Amino acid sequence: MYKFAAKCLEAAFQPPSQIPIDHIADHVSSQTRPSANQAGSRLTDNSRMNTLPSVPCYLNGEFTTLPNAKISVMDRGFIFGDGVYEVIPIYKSKLFRFAHHMTRLERSLSELRIANPLTREQWADIANQLIAAFAQSTGVSANDVDQLVYIQITRGVAMRDHVMPTDITPTVFVMTNLMKPPTPAQRETGVTCVSADDFRWAKAHIKSTSLLGAVFARQISFDVGATETILFRDGFVSEAAASNVWIVQNGRLIGAPKDHLVLEGIRYSLIEELCQAHGIPFELRRVSRAEVQKADEILLSSATKEVLAVTALDGQPVGSGRPGPVYTQLHAGYQDAIALTLKEARP
Repeated sequence: MYKFAAKCLEAAFQPPSQIPIDHIADHVSSQTRPSANQAGSRLTDNSRMNTLPSVPCYLNGEFTTLPNAKISVMDRGFIFGDGVYEVIPIYKSKLFRFAHHMTRLERSLSELRIANPLTREQWADIANQLIAAFAQSTGVSANDVDQLVYIQITRGVAMRDHVMPTDITPTVFVMTNLMKPPTPAQRETGVTCVSADDFRWAKAHIKSTSLLGAVFARQISFDVGATETILFRDGFVSEAAASNVWIVQNGRLIGAPKDHLVLEGIRYSLIEELCQAHGIPFELRRVSRAEVQKADEILLSSATKEVLAVTALDGQPVGSGRPGPVYTQLHAGYQDAIALTLKEARP
């Protein structure tokens, strides 16, 4: 195991200029815009993401650090966004629902006609080495820090041509970083979201690295100080910029169907299991904008959010304006699922 430096590079940046997405403003529901000072403050905080800390990563068979990881400028992931990715949550050094993530990774690779370059055992070995190395680089035990493992596979390096080459080696990149879960305040009071038309492509079921649509969608909510942008396609909810979306009607949890218009989050199957365990009716179908606006509860789910209550949408309260009973049950059940994973992983 390599020893990695514990210190991260110091951030020293000028605030970046605001991203020009005015041309998609018509997609956003009416809402209060932030003041220049508020927007500038958020952009200054966001600029800290520009720094590359010396944390461990894996690139094409070698362990290195982020500042030292290099790829060719002709990599199709760089040129075309021709690749897929996965994000796996790690609790106390244990991979959470690893098999489910591998199944989705394999499905995405198949859609792009890219052969999986590694076995599940090899993916797990790389992830576990990085989990331990990251903890070592920060000077803490791997059992004392929750992480996210990011896996990215691109088609590989070739001269620029839209046609998919079949005789090149995929580029494999893996890194790990701290998980940033919702704050206790967000858990207690819920979060604010805005809505927008879903202007992304029609193959959202592929976990593709071509994420410009999601970037634009998330910027809409970031610019107004909201947590997420809930997207609607032809009047029906699809998903959010980086989350799946659920509503509660009369105690029933309802989500969008698993098709090409949404990325089937790993939490889809987990939430269905939790609903069954807690006696919560569960349904997947088209959900109209009117139903979302009148919902008793709105929930987000993702690797980092787990399950999170939305208590305001487009400036209007959701239900009582507080996290509701279905959220409370599902969040508790989610924590039980994590605890079970840790228990089963003990030798």
